[in-house]
Amino acid sequence: MELLGILSPVRIQVTRIATVLVLVALSLGLKGAEARKGRILESFEYTAISCRRHTASITDFGGVGDGKTSNTKAFQDAVNHLSQYASDGGAQLYVPAGQWLTGSFSLTSYFTLYLDKDAVLLASQDMKEWPVLKPLPSYGRGRDAPGGRFSSLIFGTNLTDVVVTGANGTIDGQGAFWWQNFHKGKLKYTRPYLIEFMYSDNIQISNVTLLNSPSWNVHPVYSSNILVQGITIIAPVTSPNTDGINPDSCTNVRIEDNYIVSGDDCIAVKSGWDEYGISFGMPTKQLVIRRLTCISPYSAAIALGSEMSGGIQDVRAEDITAVHTESGIRIKTARGRGGFVKDIYVKRMTLHTMKWVFWMTGNYKAHADNHYDPNALPVIQGINYRDIVADNVSMAARLEGIEGDPFTQICISNVTIGMAAKAKKVPWTCTDVEGITSVVSPQPCDLLPDQGPEKITACDFPAEPLSIDRVVLKSCTDRVNY
Repeated sequence: MELLGILSPVRIQVTRIATVLVLVALSLGLKGAEARKGRILESFEYTAISCRRHTASITDFGGVGDGKTSNTKAFQDAVNHLSQYASDGGAQLYVPAGQWLTGSFSLTSYFTLYLDKDAVLLASQDMKEWPVLKPLPSYGRGRDAPGGRFSSLIFGTNLTDVVVTGANGTIDGQGAFWWQNFHKGKLKYTRPYLIEFMYSDNIQISNVTLLNSPSWNVHPVYSSNILVQGITIIAPVTSPNTDGINPDSCTNVRIEDNYIVSGDDCIAVKSGWDEYGISFGMPTKQLVIRRLTCISPYSAAIALGSEMSGGIQDVRAEDITAVHTESGIRIKTARGRGGFVKDIYVKRMTLHTMKWVFWMTGNYKAHADNHYDPNALPVIQGINYRDIVADNVSMAARLEGIEGDPFTQICISNVTIGMAAKAKKVPWTCTDVEGITSVVSPQPCDLLPDQGPEKITACDFPAEPLSIDRVVLKSCTDRVNY
């Protein structure tokens, strides 16, 4: 591995000859710790889709981890410098222990951002350090305001082979500043996310902790072959729109082994908003969600929509645990959305203290603008839920299709729901839905007739793995001087 970087200042004045000798020593492969006195040689290991040939530290580019000095320029300079190695084995930027204040910066292809276990990226509260981007074309406008949106803290577009990982280092969005301005109506643009990649392929986000995002935490959009693994996301349960992981118009996504506490949906699957999403026409499909733990008292463990106008298809979720969460699985749509949600497969959920286990609504009225087509009706079909246990539940299900456009091919089997002491008297409410059930307690509504125990395995779950499940991570070992 080649060590890169900028030589740190030394206490004595060096001559040009000495400088040349040091550079020659480095080129001959001498250890950085031998060539640069006073620096620390750090070794670290991790698993990733790709290992890198070149490594540098943020300190090589003037980074200062005191929690006060802005490092926005240092991070961007580092990425820009390391981008020259994209065709030579790629490069990685190491962030050592410290508090690294920064605004938004953009990554490059064939690149890894690695956070030490004691490294904290602190999101700047200076709005001048957050470039403003155009609205997403599949949304037509910002979510918080009609205009553009602030660039995400860690951002990238049109990239290939990018890894954001570490030893559970922290990315702190310092969201209270943004939440307060949002509630006061002082924002001209939509709040930034913590991590966003657009039009990109082969992305890994793993082994980091995300705190207090201004809005959504992780947002891959118009991208493919994405792995989000082993991350922790924490925000106050009353914080606005702090969704955990939102795959949006993406293909081949694997989300696994994540722990999320948020003020909104732990995972929200999306694909564009009303006429803009219909026109853009890029679905989210071939999505795997497994081993998720979620706490979200006012939202869902997994939500499909409400922005689903480009379509959502072939979602496979298994081994989901939710505690003190409003609903287990929630499908949100409305007249004017168009698009589809179909071929959804969920099994092995364990739920504790829920308002609803299942919630589907065709009356989610939030629209991008008044130009949507009310005759653009969504197609909701092929919804399969099985092997679910829940306790302390207020209401088993609230299933509300659209009059003249029912939600069809719903299958629910092997489900046991323990009702709370003050549960609703009618555990199921169903309108404009069609389907079957088998071995479900309490007894479902008449629109979902019980087929008996012989149909307990009727609800599908595909046996053939998706291509993203065949991705095997490599063991990477690196070292860096800082």
